[in-house]
Amino acid sequence: MRIAVLYWSRRKIGGTEAYLESIISELVNAGHQLAFWHEVEGPPTSERIQLPEGIPAWCADELGAESALAALRSWSPDILYTHCLMNLNLEAETFKIAPAVFFAHAYYGTCISGNKSFSRPVPTPCHRRFGWQCLVNYYPHGCGGSSPLTMVSEYRRQSKRLEQLQNYRVIVTHSEYMRDEYIKHGFDPTRIHCLSYYAHQGSSLDLEDEVLTFSPELLSESSPVLAKELLSAGKDPERWRLLFLGRMDRLKGGQVLIDALPHVVQALGQTFQVTFAGDGRMRKTWERHAARVTARTPSLEINFAGWVNGNGRESLWNNCDLLVVPSLWPEPFGLVGPEAGLHGVPIAAFAVGGIPDWLIDGVNGCLAPGDPPNAEGLADAIVRCLGDSATYARLRRGARVMAQDFNVQNHLSALLQTFEQALMLPVERKLSITG
Repeated sequence: MRIAVLYWSRRKIGGTEAYLESIISELVNAGHQLAFWHEVEGPPTSERIQLPEGIPAWCADELGAESALAALRSWSPDILYTHCLMNLNLEAETFKIAPAVFFAHAYYGTCISGNKSFSRPVPTPCHRRFGWQCLVNYYPHGCGGSSPLTMVSEYRRQSKRLEQLQNYRVIVTHSEYMRDEYIKHGFDPTRIHCLSYYAHQGSSLDLEDEVLTFSPELLSESSPVLAKELLSAGKDPERWRLLFLGRMDRLKGGQVLIDALPHVVQALGQTFQVTFAGDGRMRKTWERHAARVTARTPSLEINFAGWVNGNGRESLWNNCDLLVVPSLWPEPFGLVGPEAGLHGVPIAAFAVGGIPDWLIDGVNGCLAPGDPPNAEGLADAIVRCLGDSATYARLRRGARVMAQDFNVQNHLSALLQTFEQALMLPVERKLSITG
């Protein structure tokens, strides 16, 4: 099959780009012919998405839109695999080239700001269907910035995006939550496929190369397997090591995590070392807040490590007892969860968005109520993860088991089936976006 992957940039910024780099290689290894088409080259400070040798690539900004589209057309793809294009006119032109499948990595066409959450009175996930009511709620609920011009222009833009989605044969999501989001907006459920992301392999998934499966022994508090697993963790009985890993902005919930930590220290009576790995516009604010909290909590140490990649990221996992995902917005998926599972690290998180797709309460971690999310609920989830050694050991083993569901073989097989279905389906031309 000749598959053209379309995206707005060829630079790595986050999880979407990591997925594209990986899935292109996997498709090539499976015997398919690939091409890459993108709108712009920037941002120049980021690494480029690496493509296998011989893969053609065209940039609309460098070649000119017409030339780039002509090159794609000349390559004669069987199918387009599109991942967010910024220029809606260019997107419309691509529909004339080949049948297209769209991967909705985020709230494309269903939210003015893309955050799908209210800021006021407290950060809370938004479950509203996109429509004119969003304009009414924009300011009272703090859905975006303060400019009315931005509000109107983004509303029009997202309305156009939602309308153009009807030209895709199939829409792919990475969580049942996101699938339900598009069904709620009037799309045919048979055209909305949930293909979960996969965690990257190559890091401590196995225990003596055994295949892990759920069993009564796994869930038994008294199992000797649990004792073995706890010993293998290298756990310091006097200190717990917590990790936040990701972008540092308000809706990622770092400040809520910091507020939760004194409650956790008091409940468990142990020393805690917490590492914040990542960067973003809220980092300085979180650092100042963390300094105030640690000053009055002697048993708590909080460090900010900045962006960590490669061996440094592996070291973070090897020195971590619990991952905390305090996201306040409905994360479309959250790949960091299955990644933690590869290393046998349990997770505490709010039950928002796609997180419950991979975090099963009491199996590989603990969920806190997410509507609304708050520090007290998060502290309780952390305490339940770490409250006793048998529970913690069971969650570690459960994390390894759950991670196996999110593998590249499952994803690739489902993706190719989706392409085959898309080639046989007609374009759906009608979609109501009112309500």
